[in-house]
Amino acid sequence: MGDLPGSGSTAQPRDAAVTGTGGNSTAGGGSSVGSTAVDRPPSPARLSHTSEKHPKVLQHVRLPLLSPKFLVGTVGSDLLVRSDEACRDLVDEAKNYLLLPQERPLMQGPRTRPRKPTRRGEVLFAVGGWCSGDAIASVERFDPQTNDWKMVAPMSKRRCGVGVAVLNDLLYAVGGHDGQSYLNSIERYDPQTNQWSCDVAPTTSCRTSVGVAVLDGFLYAVGGQDGVQCLNHVERYDPKENKWSKVAPMTTRRLGVAVAVLGGFLYAIGGSDGQCPLNTVERYDPRHNKWVAVSPMSTRRKHLGCAVFNNYIYAVGGRDDCMELSSAERYNPLTNTWSPIVAMTSRRSGVGLAVVNGQLYAVGGFDGSAYLKTIEVYDPETNQWRLCGCMNYRRLGGGVGVMRAPQTENYMWIRKDSVV
Repeated sequence: MGDLPGSGSTAQPRDAAVTGTGGNSTAGGGSSVGSTAVDRPPSPARLSHTSEKHPKVLQHVRLPLLSPKFLVGTVGSDLLVRSDEACRDLVDEAKNYLLLPQERPLMQGPRTRPRKPTRRGEVLFAVGGWCSGDAIASVERFDPQTNDWKMVAPMSKRRCGVGVAVLNDLLYAVGGHDGQSYLNSIERYDPQTNQWSCDVAPTTSCRTSVGVAVLDGFLYAVGGQDGVQCLNHVERYDPKENKWSKVAPMTTRRLGVAVAVLGGFLYAIGGSDGQCPLNTVERYDPRHNKWVAVSPMSTRRKHLGCAVFNNYIYAVGGRDDCMELSSAERYNPLTNTWSPIVAMTSRRSGVGLAVVNGQLYAVGGFDGSAYLKTIEVYDPETNQWRLCGCMNYRRLGGGVGVMRAPQTENYMWIRKDSVV
C-alpha cells in the first residue's frame, strides 16, 4: 500500500447586527418597526419617513460579511430595503462580494473589514485523500491556537492524490483520483462562505499525485499521472482569465512529486518516474521559462511532503524503493546542499507538510500498515518532532493548505459522519 490509489504501482455569523432591517427594531431610530413590517405594510408616510434614515444606517453595516442565506433571505427581501435604491445598491454590492471571490482583492473597503479587531492567525486545511478503502471528499480545518480540528464543507468530488494550494485567500483543489477515474476538474473553497465552487477551468490533462504551488500570482500544476503515463507536463492558471496555459516541461517525468516556491523559483522535488522513486530535484525560472537541475536529495522519495520553512525547503517522509520513510532533510538554496534533520516519530508516505503560524506540521499519511490521522510538529531549535493531536479522518494522499483565519466564523460545522 505504499502507492496512492490511481498512482500506477457553523456557527452562523452574528446576523443580529442588522436586525433593524427587518427584525425586531430599527437600527438607528427609537421606535420599533419590526411588527409593522411583518404584520402589515407600513403606511406611505411612515415608509417615506423611515426610508430617509435607512440607507444612512445600512451603509455602516458589514453586509459583505454576512452569510449569503441571511443577506438574500432576510436583508434583501425586507420591504424597507427593497423600496430604497441606495439600500438595494448596498445589498447588490454585498452579493457581488460573495459571488465573485476572485475579485475580492479589488473590492476591499470599510464594509469588508470586521468592525472589531479579530484574531487573524493562520489555520490549516486537510483536503481529501484516501481512507478506509476509498477516496474521500471530506475537508477539515485545524486551528493551532485551540489545537482543534473541525469539519467544514466537503468537496463535490472525492479526491485522492489531489494538489492543494492557496491563491488570493481561496483554497484550490486540483485533480486527483476519485477511486475510479483520473480527474482534471478543480474546485475552489471560500472560507468566508464555507462553500466550494466548481467554476474553475479544468487542467488540460487529468492529473493525480500532482504537485501544486503558487508563484507570482499563478497557480502551477506540476507532473503527476493521467492514467496512461507519468507526466512531465507543467501548466499554470491565471485566475484573472480563468485559463490554464502550458509552460516548459520538466526534464524528468514525476508522479508523487513535491513542489515548493522559494526565491522566485518553483522547485520540483523527488517523486517517481513511473519505474522507481527519485532523489533528483529541478527548479523552474519563470523569467526564462526553463527548468534546471539542482543538488539531489540524499534519499529517494515519492509521495513525500514538502514545505518552505525559515528559508529552507524541507522534504519529509515518502517512500523509497522498499518502505515508507520517517527520515527528513532540508535544502539550503544559498549553498545548493541538502542536510539531514531528525526523523519524524512515524513513517509517513502520502504525507502533507505545511507551515502554520511559524511552525512546521506533518499531517497524516501511511506508515506501511495503517492510514494515519496523527499530526506532528517540528521544533528547529531542539531539532525534535512531537505529536500534537489527530484529525477526524485518517488521510493518505490528501492535500494541505494554509490560510488566514476567516474574518467571520461563517462555518456550519459538519458532523464527521455526514461526509465522506
